[in-house]
Amino acid sequence: MAACLSSNPWRSFTVAEMVAQLGNHSNGAVGNALNSLVCAGEALQTGTAPRTYVANTLTPAAAERGTGPESSTRSSGSASLNTPADTQDPGKRRSGTLGASGPIERPNGTKYHPRQLAHLPDVEVLSRLRDANVPVVLYGPPGTGKTSLVEAAFPDLITVAGDGDTEVADLVGEYTQRDDGSYEFIYGPLVVAMKEGRALLIDDATLISPKVLAALYPAMDGRRQIQLKALGGEVVTAADGFYVTAGHNPGVHGAVMTEALASRFSVQIQVGSDYDLAIALGVSRAAVRIARNLARRADADEVGWAPQLRELLAHAKIEKLLGSEAAFANLVGIAPPEDRDVVSEVIEKVIGSSVTPLSLGRQI
Repeated sequence: MAACLSSNPWRSFTVAEMVAQLGNHSNGAVGNALNSLVCAGEALQTGTAPRTYVANTLTPAAAERGTGPESSTRSSGSASLNTPADTQDPGKRRSGTLGASGPIERPNGTKYHPRQLAHLPDVEVLSRLRDANVPVVLYGPPGTGKTSLVEAAFPDLITVAGDGDTEVADLVGEYTQRDDGSYEFIYGPLVVAMKEGRALLIDDATLISPKVLAALYPAMDGRRQIQLKALGGEVVTAADGFYVTAGHNPGVHGAVMTEALASRFSVQIQVGSDYDLAIALGVSRAAVRIARNLARRADADEVGWAPQLRELLAHAKIEKLLGSEAAFANLVGIAPPEDRDVVSEVIEKVIGSSVTPLSLGRQI
């Protein structure tokens, strides 16, 4: 099974296609074996209807060891993926996500479920880009998992939450007063990341003034240095491992991706909500159907808002606590006022009854 996948590293197989490749095996047995490979992190499931599977960087090793499910079906023509030598050793990678396809724990204890990107787990793609020092910006609506992905990919991450009030001092540091009245210079997140060779996420980067972001550019280009004028011109040189990534919400008022910023990020990845994951995490199919409908309307500029994964997971919690009626009423209530009529209309079509935003009633 593993050998068949690794012999076709860029091809996704359905269960039926795998049965046709192997012969003399039932669909159920093959499906169970493929799921076992995925659970072991030795293959990646890329679709659910129908289920499809593709090799990841651990699949060839599983085939060579003969420890994967249905190992007797291995052929002698298995080939390894075309991966850089330094990515074969997880010990050399700060992310520790090589070949990861199962849930990864984030710093806050929640789980991140990797998604397919360029035929690989997204966390591995980001790790490879970091190894090659190729900056990446993730863009998409709030709540789609941009920050979650970066946190899962880089356990050593430092995050800067950008907004219109972010100043250069918020990046490089500034003098602060001690209890005795004297002052000391406290390094900012950019300098700490450079000195310690850590990953730095500039979240909502396009809300930060371009003049402020310019402080990043010398650290990101070939110089990999910045000068701290407040410290007598001290030069900080980035240690090995220093890496900058950014998040961008195109629909947020005032968010502008300048040419100077875009040119610094060689890879730009769109991030949307994973509706299949939402269902797997307990979100009702009705809620996901509503979200898909609104997302299509948003793409056609018929509405400005659609619930993303964050809102859908909250919906599932509210539904469990207060019931479906209250959960759908809340879905209307969290929509922007100008979009509530459309959201109510879509919900009514899906669940068959009208809903209004949650509101207090008569005294009881």
